[in-house]
Amino acid sequence: ETLEQHSWIICDGDVDPEWIESLNSVLDDNRLLTLPSGERIQFGPNVNFIFECHDLKFASPATVSRAGMIFLSDENIDIQ
Repeated sequence: ETLEQHSWIICDGDVDPEWIESLNSVLDDNRLLTLPSGERIQFGPNVNFIFECHDLKFASPATVSRAGMIFLSDENIDIQ
């Protein structure tokens, strides 16, 4: 895809320490994902990630420092 087309990869669910650590290199300037098989996937600057999770208790400081956080309280959202 061209760099003019933006893509969003949305991960919905708890942050699991086993897989989130392998995403650290995707979230930094390298934007490179290395799979357990050794295969590498390079993401361009037009690919963005969103993690929708209940909490970050299993995320390491390295992961948290690479992401922007938006906190939405259940009390402040009217879900219908």
